[in-house]
Parts: sequence; structure tokens; C-alpha cells
Amino acid sequence: MTKTILGLDQEYTTEVSLGLNELLASFQTYYQNLRGIHWNIKGKQFFELHVKFEELYTDATIKVDELAERILTLGGVPLHTFEDYQKQSKVAVGKDVTNDVESVQLIITSLSSLLELERKLLDSSGDANDEGTNSLISDFVSEQEKTIWMMQSWLG
Repeated sequence: MTKTILGLDQEYTTEVSLGLNELLASFQTYYQNLRGIHWNIKGKQFFELHVKFEELYTDATIKVDELAERILTLGGVPLHTFEDYQKQSKVAVGKDVTNDVESVQLIITSLSSLLELERKLLDSSGDANDEGTNSLISDFVSEQEKTIWMMQSWLG
């Protein structure tokens, strides 16, 4: 068994890096969805949602950076082209969404897809004894579960 400079098994680290790249690509799609609904939202909830969507895409930007840096920390190379993101992403693209309810539903659906990837990653990083990735992803899961609850509450 070959160990990395971090003391982790190289084979597991490679598997975790692949999962992190899939999550990175999916986060980039989520981010673009948020930008689109932020720009294009219409209706009586415009002011409330415009601000909320900006808050969410700002947070997504930070998470994208954290994911890329974690991949690099593990010795991997983060995806960085739109072509790669489109191939790897598990988040559906939301195109021309302007309605408040559709926008919030897009967020819920996107976050649900991210949670599914994150839970798989927690299994992989747990098998690898990779506490750094576990901690990062666990924090993401907690925040996203709360956001889903809030978005569902907004829907009524």
C-alpha cells in the first residue's frame, strides 16, 4: 500500500479525488443555475429572492474553491473547463427559469443532487480515513439540508 505525503492510502485518495471532481463539476452547474435565477427572477418576490439567490451563489463560489483546493491537497487536479463540468455534473441545468416557485424548486432539486454525491463521498473518504475531506463534506451536508428545509418552508 502506497501512502501519500498526508499518510493516506494512494488508491483511496485517487478515488476520493475523482468523487470531489464530480462534486466540483456539479457545484459549478448549481452555481450557474443560481446566477441564472438571480438575474432572471420576475414577480412579486423579486426583491426577496434576488438577494437570497445572491447569498447562495456567493456561498457556492466559496465551496467551489474549497473543493478545488481539497483536490489539490490530495494530489489530484481539479476540473476547470465548462466542457469537463458538463460531462461530469449530476446537477440538472436550469434554463430560462424566471418564476419564483420554479426557481426555489430548482434549488431544492440541485441541492438534493449535491447531497447524494456528498453522501457517497463521505463513504469513500471514511474508507480512506480522510478526515479533512470528511470534515469539509460534513459541513456542506449540514448547511444544504438546512437550506432545503428553508426553501421547502418558503414553498409552503
